[in-house]
Amino acid sequence: MNKIRQNFRRFLQDFYLVLIMLFLYAPIATMVVLSFNSSKSRTQWGGFTLQWYTQMFASRNIMAALQNTLLIAFLSALIATIIGTAASIAISSMKQVPQTIVMGITNIPMLNADIVTGISLMLAFIAFGVSLGFKTVLIAHITFNIPYVILSIMPKLRQMDKNLVDAAQDLGCTWMQAFWKVVVPEIKPGIINGLLIAFTMSVDDFVISYFTAGSSTANLAMRIYAMTKKRISPEVNAVSTLLFVTVLILLVIINVREARQERAAEKQRLT
Repeated sequence: MNKIRQNFRRFLQDFYLVLIMLFLYAPIATMVVLSFNSSKSRTQWGGFTLQWYTQMFASRNIMAALQNTLLIAFLSALIATIIGTAASIAISSMKQVPQTIVMGITNIPMLNADIVTGISLMLAFIAFGVSLGFKTVLIAHITFNIPYVILSIMPKLRQMDKNLVDAAQDLGCTWMQAFWKVVVPEIKPGIINGLLIAFTMSVDDFVISYFTAGSSTANLAMRIYAMTKKRISPEVNAVSTLLFVTVLILLVIINVREARQERAAEKQRLT
């Protein structure tokens, strides 16, 4: 009897998990399948084709949006990583109470609704007379990426032995030499993870970009939204599929890196 109950409970758990996976990924799977459908119909399969991807790459508007997306993502991730690394080192040198307060303030942008952040930044740009465009989107992306970088680097700084810097300086290193030869190698995994997360968040952003871009600049997410206002073209499925695959690959890389770092840290503790 107990075995029957256990098997039934396991069946319910598996069934519930399958339902959750279907609920989360069935719409995405439908979009991916339709991006290869030769028919424009969303209910009939007309055969396998790559014509929508060909048309997508031939579209000037989509390619311009893709170029803006990648350029903004790369620049914002790089600048946010530099600022976030410096901020993390400064925060780690604080005492416990100020550090807790600053970290709480730093986490607010991640917990805040995107629409609130987007409208706030837009109003700030307008108040200071900054015209909305590429530079305002870049500043906005840097702003919301910095907390993710700090969150990635702070655990590595906490794990680092504070005496290593003092030992390097005692051996003749300047503070800057100690920083590059001791601190950076110790927190390098966190820096790379923060860079990848910032790039992913920037590529994936729509709401904040929508409020801070104005009419002269559009990233890929905004271009997709504009394309859906009219009759939905199969090109939208192709663009969305590539965007999903890009974000998925980046997330897989981040998770694999974190898993390897955890295994390496566990081996060090055991030895």
